[in-house]
Amino acid sequence: MLNKNIETFLACDAEYQDAAAVLYGAPYDGTTSFRPGTRFGPHAVRAESYGLETYSPYQDADLADCAVFDSGDLELPFGSAERVLALIEARAETIFEDGKLPFLIGGEHLVTLGAVRAAARRYPELAIVHFDAHADLRDDYLGDRLSHAAVIRRCHDIVGDGRIFQFGIRSGDRSEFQWSAAGHTAMRKFDFEGLAETLDSLAGRPVYFTVDLDVLDPSVFPGTGTPEAGGVTFDALRRAAETVCRTCRVVGCDVCELSPGYDASGVSTAVAGKMVREMLLALLSKTR
Repeated sequence: MLNKNIETFLACDAEYQDAAAVLYGAPYDGTTSFRPGTRFGPHAVRAESYGLETYSPYQDADLADCAVFDSGDLELPFGSAERVLALIEARAETIFEDGKLPFLIGGEHLVTLGAVRAAARRYPELAIVHFDAHADLRDDYLGDRLSHAAVIRRCHDIVGDGRIFQFGIRSGDRSEFQWSAAGHTAMRKFDFEGLAETLDSLAGRPVYFTVDLDVLDPSVFPGTGTPEAGGVTFDALRRAAETVCRTCRVVGCDVCELSPGYDASGVSTAVAGKMVREMLLALLSKTR
């Protein structure tokens, strides 16, 4: 049994035993390679969610009608990525054991690895759908294999070839694109074309869905540590994410890489919060 956070994300104040989904934050940026600050992302999303409505006109659905529990942010140590990942993995495992959907809010993208470890242990046939500007397929970054620049490569170490599907990728070292092209991952560069066909191929299979918000163009989402020009629009991301959440058997998911300090306007935080709302509504539409 987890304790309810004092300050919850928008309308996510159900009792734990009644909840279908559980939010948990991972305020970590210990391997950020450019501009730090994603450790402040989970709290900012929660604190500023009250600027949003609970109702989504996109889906004609209201988060107030959903049973979501917000367990708050994990207390994560500095200096040890492995200890951080172990704590994230343990929280995800607790949520899985209680028959609920774990929804992680990062934090830098490395936090996904902890959640994927828990999901893959519970679902051996796990596939991963990955939205991002960056390939994140380096074997190491500056000699460190546990890095946000290597997170999907580490996930591949767990699930293997033919199980990782990447969309929106527009940045990476040449070797990352060559490694993907060798058949290790299925990568769609720049946009979401081919998503429907991919999701059809995943029908019935357990899917972990990870959304790095820098897949968005920085004109829409400047508040991130590694902005990359040429990204997708908010509406394109919303539609694609809703399709994944409604179509797939999503067993766990995350939204990560908001660094609120780089957008004093607060727009990036509002965008992140709106994505969390829309993904929750799409995921829980199957249980309402």
